[in-house]
Amino acid sequence: MGDVLSQSEIDNLLNALSSGELDVDEIKENSEQTVKDYDFARPSKFSKEHLRTLEIIFEHYGRLLTTNLPVYLRKSVQVEVMNSEAVTYSEFTNALSNPVLLGIVNFAPLQGNIIVEMASGLGYAIVDRMLGGRGVALEKKREFSEIELLIIERILVICINLLQEPWQNVLDISPHLERIETNSQYAQIISPSEVIAIITMNIKIGDVVELKKQHACGCKEFEITRVGMDIKIKCTKCLRSIMLDRETVEKKIKKIIKK
Repeated sequence: MGDVLSQSEIDNLLNALSSGELDVDEIKENSEQTVKDYDFARPSKFSKEHLRTLEIIFEHYGRLLTTNLPVYLRKSVQVEVMNSEAVTYSEFTNALSNPVLLGIVNFAPLQGNIIVEMASGLGYAIVDRMLGGRGVALEKKREFSEIELLIIERILVICINLLQEPWQNVLDISPHLERIETNSQYAQIISPSEVIAIITMNIKIGDVVELKKQHACGCKEFEITRVGMDIKIKCTKCLRSIMLDRETVEKKIKKIIKK
């Protein structure tokens, strides 16, 4: 009750006002407080610290993807976290254009689901690579076939299982893929006005580089098939592979042709 004035304090205050010792306008100016705008339509659920923690978790996750995905795609894979942001779920879904690849993931023991969105171009490239192609995305979007969705589901399951290790310091999770949706309207897992956190990751599958000197077969274009302390490159013409240390490869590269 420290904010309640006693009777003697009230009497002294009234006497000071009557005598002119206190200025009412001055009191009002001194008592004014800074008011911050609060948007009730978009309540802030995620602080900067929360988003930064998520970025750290997914940077670890990106390193795991970089290590594990080349085993299945037989191509070098580079993954990096681009940014994190908090938006409403409706803003997220409105930015999508069908067909999409949305993996609905049960994030047990936490309640509710998370969504893993795979860009359709990346999905086409993965399917092409898994079926023996060079991993090239389609120029024009089309619906995914059942066989293509089964291939993508296999890769998504592998990616989702890798989420366990990065989250260990926060919580022991057992995520599993419930289903894949190709239409964003069927993925309404929460209210459109709910605020969600989005972590955007950039995935590059394989690079084709041009070397300064041509290979014995006369070709200068090489595909990077493995990245590490040593880099493995494969001639796109004769398909012969060469293993070189990173420093040597970087000196030999003239330019990157395709990312």
